[in-house]
Amino acid sequence: MLENALVNKNKSADYKDMTGQLEQNLSALQQKIRDKKLPVIILLEGWGASGKGQLISDIIKMLDPRFFKVYSTMPANEYEKRYPLMKRFWANIPEYGSMSIMDRSWYQELAIAKLEEGISQEEYERRIRSVNTFERQLTDDGYLIIKFFLHISRQEQKKRFLKLKEDNSTKWRVTELDKKRNKNYDVYYKQFDDMLVKTNTPCCQWKIIDTTDRRFTRFQVFNVLVSQITNAVNSEPVKKVEPPVSSLFGLVPMPKLADVRLEGKELQPSKYFDELKKAQKELSKLHGKLYKKKLPVVLVFEGWDAAGKGGAIKRIGTALDPRGYEAVPIAAPDKHELNHHYLWRFWNVLPKTGHITIFDRSWYGRVMVERIEKFTPEERCAMAYREINEFEQELTECGITVMKFWLQIDKDEQLRRFTERQNTPAKQWKITDEDWRNREKWDLYETAVNEMIEKTSTEFAPWNIIEGNNKMYARIKIMNLIIDKLNSIIKNS
Repeated sequence: MLENALVNKNKSADYKDMTGQLEQNLSALQQKIRDKKLPVIILLEGWGASGKGQLISDIIKMLDPRFFKVYSTMPANEYEKRYPLMKRFWANIPEYGSMSIMDRSWYQELAIAKLEEGISQEEYERRIRSVNTFERQLTDDGYLIIKFFLHISRQEQKKRFLKLKEDNSTKWRVTELDKKRNKNYDVYYKQFDDMLVKTNTPCCQWKIIDTTDRRFTRFQVFNVLVSQITNAVNSEPVKKVEPPVSSLFGLVPMPKLADVRLEGKELQPSKYFDELKKAQKELSKLHGKLYKKKLPVVLVFEGWDAAGKGGAIKRIGTALDPRGYEAVPIAAPDKHELNHHYLWRFWNVLPKTGHITIFDRSWYGRVMVERIEKFTPEERCAMAYREINEFEQELTECGITVMKFWLQIDKDEQLRRFTERQNTPAKQWKITDEDWRNREKWDLYETAVNEMIEKTSTEFAPWNIIEGNNKMYARIKIMNLIIDKLNSIIKNS
């Protein structure tokens, strides 16, 4: 692709005047971005000394600084390396109606990492998939991503480095690594080109510009920005036809909720307390081993209201070192969270290596309450099955163990627990009018949950349906499943 970079073929063109008009247009478009609630990501990649910093300065001087942020991407530090690769980039996506402008981006984790960090070809290809998935998920949600790669020849880069070194105030900008990259220009050229080809997707195409002529470069960048933003603010969303998730992921067959046998799944109190003590002791030991081996774990709890999620989480938490786990209760998204892609808030609370994060409800609200209550358009809910599977696949591929539990009870047991809560002063805070309203929609929720489990019980993150009419039985079963899984991953690590 680099051989097709836009090059100035009209040396006599008055780029200064043409760019001046485009600058004014870009300034006016910022308000339209806010009115349309269009989130925009502008990223600039390219060779060292290709002019990224100057272009960013040119862009932002036309914008209201309250509604954009500039990010300069540096190599991941040791703390960031303890999280999934894409976490730090998810954290920096803009709110709806705002802009993120990136001086380098997630693309530093691809070609540069391949050449300088020694990642394998397999890992390189996995990261390519991660980036393409990330960008597609954002654009499906309405984000506009504009990608520039600034290209210069080896000779032009060397000339710019020499000029920078001549001035004491700028010579620090030319590093030994810069010199190495220029010396091995042909090797980097080949790897950059491969990266550009593999990430030039229909939703996020690259704009490759030869930056030898700075006036031409500024004109082309502003022309692309004005053109793409204008199209985005004036166009309506295009409906997409999603491929069936069964064609994209290996799914584990699961029973319908109505076929889950709840009777006979009981545990007497005397045996329960012995089993609980034993399980908590074992879980405590395993948590220490997870920490030493730096193995992260995500536990997801979903289920009917009053199914026992909180009680199960409490018994698990009692066995864990409080310095090494976090329980995250998920309520309806607040205003700040609603201004982002729905997965954003979950990426921000993932565990670092050696830690456990327990979700009391999760990203599955997208295909349950948001779908049934029509908080989210049906089309976006339908896309969520694939997005959720991709999210969990990303976690498991980077070493996070994901375990998911659906706590199943019947309507009679739920009514009994609701009534008990309502009649017990110490438990009345647990029951709300919303719980009763949701109960009236039991059949709708059951249909939605069946589809959710069918489409998201993947080979890498299958569902565990827990018979929950007897709380003691359910708690012990959950803890034993966790213990078995942790023993397995520790043994194979």
